[in-house]
Amino acid sequence: MTILPQFQPLDEHNTKLRDNVRPVDWSGPVPSGRYNLVVIGAGTAGLVTAAGAAGLGAKVALIERELMGGDCLNVGCVPSKALISAARSAAAVKSVGKFVVKVSSEAGVDFSTVMERMRKLRAGISLHDSAKRFTELGVDVYFGSARFVGEGQVQVGELTLEYRRAVICAGACAEELPIPGVREVGALTNETVFSLTEFPERLAVIGAGPFGCEMAQSFARFGSQVTLIEMSDRILMREDADAGAIVQRSMERDGVRILVNATTTRMARTGGVITVSFRQDGEDYSIDVDCVLVGIGRAPNVTDLGLEKVGVNYDRQSGIEVNDRLRTTNPRIYAAGDVCSRYKFTHAADFMARIVIQNTLFMGRAKASALTIPWCTYTSPELAHVGMHPADAEQIGIVTETYTVSLSDVDRSILAGTTDGFVRAHVRRGTDEIVGATIVAPNAGDMIGEITLAMTLSRRIPRWKRALRMRKRVGLASLGSTIHPYPTEAEAIRKLGDQYNRTRLTPFVKRLFGIWLRWTR
Repeated sequence: MTILPQFQPLDEHNTKLRDNVRPVDWSGPVPSGRYNLVVIGAGTAGLVTAAGAAGLGAKVALIERELMGGDCLNVGCVPSKALISAARSAAAVKSVGKFVVKVSSEAGVDFSTVMERMRKLRAGISLHDSAKRFTELGVDVYFGSARFVGEGQVQVGELTLEYRRAVICAGACAEELPIPGVREVGALTNETVFSLTEFPERLAVIGAGPFGCEMAQSFARFGSQVTLIEMSDRILMREDADAGAIVQRSMERDGVRILVNATTTRMARTGGVITVSFRQDGEDYSIDVDCVLVGIGRAPNVTDLGLEKVGVNYDRQSGIEVNDRLRTTNPRIYAAGDVCSRYKFTHAADFMARIVIQNTLFMGRAKASALTIPWCTYTSPELAHVGMHPADAEQIGIVTETYTVSLSDVDRSILAGTTDGFVRAHVRRGTDEIVGATIVAPNAGDMIGEITLAMTLSRRIPRWKRALRMRKRVGLASLGSTIHPYPTEAEAIRKLGDQYNRTRLTPFVKRLFGIWLRWTR
């Protein structure tokens, strides 16, 4: 029997993972009657949809082509964050001399132990996404490739399932770098890198998006000589340029060699050495490495689903076409998660699934545009963002003002020695309404939630209630009046509110205060 890359090496931990997410002896049920909901794909969106619908009493079928848990559990968030936490520990050991006593620079990392820890943690978490658990929740679980064969019908293997509504949660896969030699050299992606058993002394990472940056920094902290190659003029192109620059400096301090404006042109293997050729600023170069990791993005899984058969429009780049209620061009079929969204995040898939449950089972009117979706890149420091950047706001006619608090002005950051970062908010000019924010800090992913909540609550206030002042917007002024424990890094958010409130003290208002205070002396 062929062992999937995700289960290699097949030790006790990966055996446990396999038994949970793709049991070798699994026998699906015999379909009986029409399902309220057939869910295609058992990643985050599919699991949340299936569990939620079954919990409400719906008859639900869940079809998975490969592994329960999808990318997040098997080859995404879970294994990558396990490696990142180990890399942070390694970095902390190396930097402890700044705070207490000098330690040996020869202290190394046991890569096999790091990878085994990752496999153990992943296997433990996989219980939540297991086929057995979902069967116990009342979901009929089928393994195999799903394909629409007619109106109201999905085929999986030799079985045909009938449905009232269907939800496509097929996810996305790693994009392949379109250059000669990629397959021949065995270039890794997120789908294979977590099966490594040998430590790569020299590693080339292609693509400086979130995944590329996270893995480049982590492997450098483990001791690899890492070269990060990015075709754009800076790393993390979707993010605030100042924030990206801070992350880049941190990565370079960890030993990552970063090449921007560099386009990879070919790869070739000679014995155990891989030669990566690239073009930078009009000149041709090459480097020799032991391993290559490609992280240039993700493409939605839209092929071989029979979408044409049921009139579901899709594009190979952007995925399945949906409206704001996540309904496809076939009114009986919906989609959620990476297969249809530009927000390819686990938490986005989770909340899109909640919308789908409302709209498919109860004729709901929930909208995806009502979601306020933050995200975070788990480098050190972390880089978190929510909402729009000023350029995005300008495109839709919103003029913004920006407030920034540097971590060098935050006592907790000074004491911890983590002052290279900031909290930045963009507000609609003339108001304290937050339209976007960026945080660069050791725990930015945790801090961004407070600002996300403020934006979410403000968006849910009807305009007529705002006009009659029946409900107050939760904006920068409110954050400025929120008491935070001292000392914490989150105090930077309160300081943003203080910055905004100081702008309200105009010369005229200050003059009135002066008159009042003189009169009341």
